Amino acid sequence: MDDIRAAAGTFGASVRRTPLLRSITLSRMLGAEVWLKAENLQRTGSFKIRGATNRIAALTADERTRGVVAASAGNHAQGVAVAAAAQGVRSTIVMPLATPLAKVEATRAYGADVVLHGDSYEEAHDEADRLAAERGLVVIPGYDDPLIVAGQGTIAVEIVEDLPEVDVIVVPVGGGGLAAGIGVGARELAPRARVVGVQVDAAPGAKRSLEAGRRVAVPPSPTIAEGIAVAGPSDLTFELLQRCLDDIVIVNDDEIAQAMVLLIERAKLVVEGAGAAGVAALMARRIDVAGRRVAVVLSGGNVDINMVARVVEHGLTHAGRYLSLTAQVDDKPGQLARLLAVIGDAGANVLSVSHQRFGIDMPVGRVQVELLLEVRNHDHAAEVAAELERAGFARLPGGESAFVRRAAGESGAAG
Repeated sequence: MDDIRAAAGTFGASVRRTPLLRSITLSRMLGAEVWLKAENLQRTGSFKIRGATNRIAALTADERTRGVVAASAGNHAQGVAVAAAAQGVRSTIVMPLATPLAKVEATRAYGADVVLHGDSYEEAHDEADRLAAERGLVVIPGYDDPLIVAGQGTIAVEIVEDLPEVDVIVVPVGGGGLAAGIGVGARELAPRARVVGVQVDAAPGAKRSLEAGRRVAVPPSPTIAEGIAVAGPSDLTFELLQRCLDDIVIVNDDEIAQAMVLLIERAKLVVEGAGAAGVAALMARRIDVAGRRVAVVLSGGNVDINMVARVVEHGLTHAGRYLSLTAQVDDKPGQLARLLAVIGDAGANVLSVSHQRFGIDMPVGRVQVELLLEVRNHDHAAEVAAELERAGFARLPGGESAFVRRAAGESGAAG
């Protein structure tokens, strides 16, 4: 705990004290008092700058002259770059060759020398180790360092200062540095509070490790929560997680996408997949928080704008807000207008329309119309479908959202 308090003294202007924001929407949804620790509003858009600043502040004069090196394709890279520049230390960041250009340029803009190497994080990590040995650089790890963990633990200090009666702290878990630091701080400052970690099902290494009582490496699968897609904890973080974490729960990408949409729509916060994992766990009722004061750590907000668009569409679809619908109508003037009128009268909004006149399975004289509709929820989607049937559009066999316009006098579905 002394290390955590000391870490806060190294921050200066480099690290912001991020706000703890009350979420009225989540509070009402869960029957709890839910607060969001908005590390997505931190400098560089992530909590990572806390640990990096604390670690670099501990360098000796000789080490400062030599400089630091880190391997990362994400938030750690930018955290190290900013922390090093703020303290007058030269930084080298090794990133995989496939790292998006926007991340490469952002890291360079923060003052780092960027080296692109390898097809994976592991190859970039090996290159960072090689450069450290060759040039005498100091490696700044992402989480496997007591000073890194202490820096992340300052989040617990801020949470407890802002919400002294906190009952539950929910935190994303990848390699475990963030959860370990917060766990240590919470045990000292709010000993009755539960600290619950959240992992994505594509990378459950920490949960498997705690269940087994030993470190277990689980190679991560692709996920929108790439910030916590880590094989497992280090020896250091595993030991701290065993001591300080009350539980780890699992969420999936669909649940994370829905959480990201809620945060954008209701809290007006853009949060990356890993950062939204805690909110996803609450929305999926993985953690019992009824009647409690809950602080959820939004660990970062660095998400590509194209990913935001895909996640919003995906999340709205799973929340029942988007309805994909296919209809076959007579290829005659006014038929499409009739279809759209029924949809409009049912209160749905048409987002896109496409026509298909030709196809092996397309009856002669018919045109297939594919629509993407915006609806209020699953019940409203069912109402739209019912209105189409009442208007004479029959469901196609095997299609929940596929309809065909009945011919005059026809009573059954057409194939």
